[in-house]
Amino acid sequence: MTKENRTARLTLLIDPDKKAAFEELCKQEDVTPSQKVRQFIREYVEQKLGENWREKRAENLD
Repeated sequence: MTKENRTARLTLLIDPDKKAAFEELCKQEDVTPSQKVRQFIREYVEQKLGENWREKRAENLD
């Protein structure tokens, strides 16, 4: 797993009870909520666009 070079902030609203449950589940897995959300996003993007989505995106910018 590669670490991203840059970061961007994503702000979202979530039910407080769901947030607490999510944080507890993350704690049980010894990951931060931010790590888990990044994992979810990475898996979703790769599922929809393929693992080489970065290369495809770079080609479209040329």
